[in-house]
Amino acid sequence: MSNSGEQRLFTALSDAVLNMEEEAVQEIAHKVIEERIDAYRAIENGLVDGMNRAGQLFEDEEYFIPEILLCSDAMYAGLEILDPHIDRAQQRVRKKVVIGVVEGDTHDIGKNLVKTLLDAAGFEVVDLGRDISPQQIVDSAIEEQADVIALSTLMTTTMEGMASVVELLLQSGHRETVKVIVGGGPVSQAFADRIGADGYAPTAPAAVKMLQGLFRETEHA
Repeated sequence: MSNSGEQRLFTALSDAVLNMEEEAVQEIAHKVIEERIDAYRAIENGLVDGMNRAGQLFEDEEYFIPEILLCSDAMYAGLEILDPHIDRAQQRVRKKVVIGVVEGDTHDIGKNLVKTLLDAAGFEVVDLGRDISPQQIVDSAIEEQADVIALSTLMTTTMEGMASVVELLLQSGHRETVKVIVGGGPVSQAFADRIGADGYAPTAPAAVKMLQGLFRETEHA
């Protein structure tokens, strides 16, 4: 299929997620597989793009929780079809990422998007879930011998939990071996810099690209 044909399918996937059309997402996802289009690119440029657009409407108060949940259902319906077709054999990166939503926050759609794309990109992902204490996050990272802690929140009131994770990691003596990345609606690069995180990503695809870049830098150092 031509690049323009692929892009039409990606746009259709994104629109179907945004419009909460679960059956349409499934139909288009099957078309992606039939046309032998790269499943990871369809997830990133179709399903995730649609959820990012829905998230923006939520921030603009045009969508609310019921709409976001229906968009999420549509996205996961597509993921169920596309995920088994991701070519992981060619992914040589097998760094381990412990991911979670910090204590006090139960919003996990963004975290789930990041988890999905990291897994698709060849990372080994340990999902701690949501509303996780800083100590539990650090303990899990040490126990799992993780290379990365990825933190998410959508609430300004819980952002300092991210700072606590970095501080606890320092106190544990593992800060040099574990990278910390942060993201979520209220989080910024300036905040990431202030707490000493290794990186900030505004979107799920950006989180994947950032980690890939961080580890390339390490390998070439």
